[in-house]
Amino acid sequence: MSEHFDVLIVGAGLSGIGAARHLKTQCPGKTFAILEGRDTIGGTWDLFRYPGIRSDSDMYTLGYNFKPWTEKQVIADGHRIRNYIAETARENDIERHIRFGSKVASADWHSETATWTVTVQKTSGETVQLTCGWLMMCSGYYNYEEGFTPEFKGRDTFKGQVIHPQFWPENLDYSGKRVVVIGSGATAITLIPSMTDKARMVTMLQRTPSYVISVPQFDPMVRFLLKFLPAMTVYNISRARNNFITQGIFKLSRKYPNFMRKLLLKQVKAQVGPNFDMKHFTPPYNPWDQRLCAVPNGDLFKAIRKGKASVVTDHIDRFVDNGILLKSGQVLEADIIVTATGLNLRLFGGMQISVDGQAIQMNQHISYKGLMFSDIPNFSNTLGYTNASWTLKADLIAEYVCRLLKHMDKTGTPIAVAERKDPNVQPAPLLDMTSGYVARAEAHLPKGADRAPWKLYQNYALDMDQLRNGKLEDGVMQFKKPHAATGATGKPRLAA
Repeated sequence: MSEHFDVLIVGAGLSGIGAARHLKTQCPGKTFAILEGRDTIGGTWDLFRYPGIRSDSDMYTLGYNFKPWTEKQVIADGHRIRNYIAETARENDIERHIRFGSKVASADWHSETATWTVTVQKTSGETVQLTCGWLMMCSGYYNYEEGFTPEFKGRDTFKGQVIHPQFWPENLDYSGKRVVVIGSGATAITLIPSMTDKARMVTMLQRTPSYVISVPQFDPMVRFLLKFLPAMTVYNISRARNNFITQGIFKLSRKYPNFMRKLLLKQVKAQVGPNFDMKHFTPPYNPWDQRLCAVPNGDLFKAIRKGKASVVTDHIDRFVDNGILLKSGQVLEADIIVTATGLNLRLFGGMQISVDGQAIQMNQHISYKGLMFSDIPNFSNTLGYTNASWTLKADLIAEYVCRLLKHMDKTGTPIAVAERKDPNVQPAPLLDMTSGYVARAEAHLPKGADRAPWKLYQNYALDMDQLRNGKLEDGVMQFKKPHAATGATGKPRLAA
C-alpha cells in the first residue's frame, strides 16, 4: 500500500522550501512531503556552481516574505542564497519532510478517490508510488539535465575545453587562459568579470546585445535603518521600495520604450567611457522585450575599462583548432570556450501527467491565475515573475493554495478545478517575451489568455489582489466531490 499525504511538493529549492513553510504555518494539520530529484537542498542555487554565480534580483524581493534577508549583499552570491534556503528549512523543521534522490516520473489523477498517484524513481533504481490530495509543483521551469547549446560547426576541431555553465567543472583552472564566453545574458554578464581575476583575457562573444543596468551590491539605507528599526520592518520597507522601482522600470519600458532605451544606454555609456563602441550594448529590440540584466556595482564595465574583458558582436562561422572563426573573418583565439547560450525550458521536470487515464498535453490547457491549469484538478505550479523577483509570486502562490485547501476542508469538497466554460476566452502566449529559451519552448507550454482569471499579469499588485484577497468561488474555480464516472471525452465528470 502506497503512502498517502495531503500535499506533495515537488522540488526542494527556493520555491519548494518556501511552500512547505507556508503550508506548515497556514495549514498545520496537513501532512506533506517534499520530493527532490537531487541529493541536496537549494535547487538552482545548488546546481549552478560557475564563478560569480549570483542573483540577478535584489534579495529583499528574492527573499521570502516571512524571513528577512540580513546579509549586507543586496545582489547575493549563489552560496549565500543556498545557505538562506537551507537555514529556512532548518528553522522551520522542514528537512525531515524532504525525500532526496526522488525524481517524479508521472502523476495520475483519479476522480473516484480525489487523489493523485505519483510514481517516483529513486536514485537507487527503486520505483515507488505515493498518493496525495494536492500536487504542488515547485520544480522550476527549465531542464536540469541539459542546457541549451546550438550546434557549432567544427566543434571537434577545437583543441581547448568547451564548457556549459550549467555543468561547470569543480576544479577548472583558467589561470592565464584566454576565455571566450558565448552569450550576452545574465550568465555571461556574471561570468565575465568573475573570471578576470585569473584569466589572461575574457571575451564576451554575442550575436545580439542585451540591455544591462548597473545596480548597487550594498544598500546603505538598510544598514542605517537597522540601527533604529526591527529587521523585519526594514526588510518589508526595502522589499516594497525595490519592487516599486522594478515594476516602475518595467512599466516605463513598455509605455515609453524610446525614452527608456536612451536612459539605459546613457548609463552604460557613462561607465564604459567615450571611446567604447556602444553597438555592443545597443540591442535591436525594446527594453524588457527580453529580461533586463543586472550588473552589480558595474563590475562588467570596470573589467572592460581595465582591459581585462572585451566584447565582440558578430556571428560564429565555426570553431577552429585555436578558437572561433567569425563571419567577419576574425579569429577569436581561446583556450576555453564557455557556451553561456541559455537554458531549455521544461515544466514539471519532464513529468508525465494524466487525468482519469487521459494523457495531458499542456499546450491544450490555459493557465488559471498563473498557478493552476484549466480542467486539471488539485494541481498547482509555481512560476515566478519574469519581470521581477521569482519569490514575490512564489509566496503568493503558496498562500493561495493554502487558502484553497482550507476552503475545501470547510466546505467538504476535496476537489478544486478551474473549468474553462466561457467560449469568449481567447488563448495567448503564456510568457510575453521574445527570449530564445521562451521561443524554443512556446509550442509545448500551456497558454495564457486575454482576460481574468486566465490572464497572466506579471504584476505583483494585481496578483496580490486576486490571489490574497480575491474570491475563491469566482465562477471559474469549481469545488466538487468525487465521482467515479467519466465523460465521453475522457474528462472526469465531477459531482457538484
